[in-house]
Amino acid sequence: MTQIAAHRGGAALWPENSLLAFQSAIALGSDLLELDVHLTRDRTVAVIHDATFERTTDGAGPVAAATAADLRRLRLRGPGAAASAEHVPTLDEVLAATSAATPVGLLVEVKGPATGVRYEGLEELVLAGLARAGLQARATVMAFNPDVIARVHELAPLARTTCLFSRGMVERAGVRPEQAVEWAVAAGVTDLGVEYTLANERLVAAARAAGLALGVWTVNDPEDIRRMLGLGVDILTSDRPDLAKRLQRDSA
Repeated sequence: MTQIAAHRGGAALWPENSLLAFQSAIALGSDLLELDVHLTRDRTVAVIHDATFERTTDGAGPVAAATAADLRRLRLRGPGAAASAEHVPTLDEVLAATSAATPVGLLVEVKGPATGVRYEGLEELVLAGLARAGLQARATVMAFNPDVIARVHELAPLARTTCLFSRGMVERAGVRPEQAVEWAVAAGVTDLGVEYTLANERLVAAARAAGLALGVWTVNDPEDIRRMLGLGVDILTSDRPDLAKRLQRDSA
């Protein structure tokens, strides 16, 4: 059965990547929480999507120049762009909120300060945080950057990992979507995550044949959600986990 992942906690419903979003997504029955991590100047793992603060908070500047104290002062913007009472959480805060809850899974996307660039040591800190919280078995580490995946495999060979591929990446390579399966197999990952517009019956069959779990993102339109459920993808990531769960129940 397809698992429903709350994208950034449910970005259409609550301030994205906020403790409120993750706790609310758990309460409505999401199977997985999807979140993004960056590294601050004082080597705190910050849960935020962008490499800078402008879009999602009332602050400005790069995450890499901030400190843990800065994260507590900043206020996240809600879906309507107004500042909320929520601060930028650390990974430890999110894991603490998760570990005491239901057995929700985690999809942790490791970001970088720029496209194709790693934060040195971020993978170690993410894995250590998951270990402290006892959540290694419930977490999958994801990245677009193959160097991140390779580093995770060096540190934790048995960890679940996901290679992420956008439609643009596939089109620039001039290949069919099924090529992403071969790329993922070559990277040694357990899961493949693709932009949902790439997903079709051939891709699903290729992923199955390769023994890969297939996830799609970010699926918000009701008809697209129904189509992905009909394809039988393993993970459906949505800004509207409430809608996705309801449509899944209706289809059952």
